[in-house]
Amino acid sequence: MGYPKRLLSKDEVIVSEFRPHWTGILKEGALLLLIVILVVLVQIQGWNGWISVGLVVAGLLVTARGLIRWLTTLHVITNERVIYRAGLISKTGKEIPHEVINDVAFNQRALERIFGTGDLLIESAGTHGQSRYRDIPDPEGVQSLIYGEREKRMTQQNVAGMAGGPGSASQSVAEQLEIISRLHDDGKLSDSEFDAQKRKLLEGS
Repeated sequence: MGYPKRLLSKDEVIVSEFRPHWTGILKEGALLLLIVILVVLVQIQGWNGWISVGLVVAGLLVTARGLIRWLTTLHVITNERVIYRAGLISKTGKEIPHEVINDVAFNQRALERIFGTGDLLIESAGTHGQSRYRDIPDPEGVQSLIYGEREKRMTQQNVAGMAGGPGSASQSVAEQLEIISRLHDDGKLSDSEFDAQKRKLLEGS
């Protein structure tokens, strides 16, 4: 189940959403495979069928917690924030707006690089502090994605502040036009966004 769309703000869109890397349940998977092998051996030997049932029940009880944790953990990146949600009955969650993120770092051990997983550490201002997320698929790619969305978010807020109307910003119209032209040249504003902001500035001058 994906992130509920009703929890998004008006102009918010989901850029990426994913569960932890499958290596996070590697132990549970290995144990289930072992149980399957044991059940097959029990059947081949013709032993009491209740032994097979007992093995299956025991395996599910031992692995259920890890499997449920993996299935109910969701990481979401939108154009406004980074979201973490976990839990089936008792839920936990954390949301970090892009504008308060100071740094995003990732860590991969040698074996994790082979499987394409690792840890992500997000450092943010205010009460958020440091947030560490484990078993992130392609942590370097996720780091780059967060930085990209953070930059877009900050640019949009800066442009919106400049285009709030005459006298609403300290720069003159000419200075604001120069700024949005530079953002457009750097690829941080699309052609349509640039034209819209330019029109607002000229109409308000």
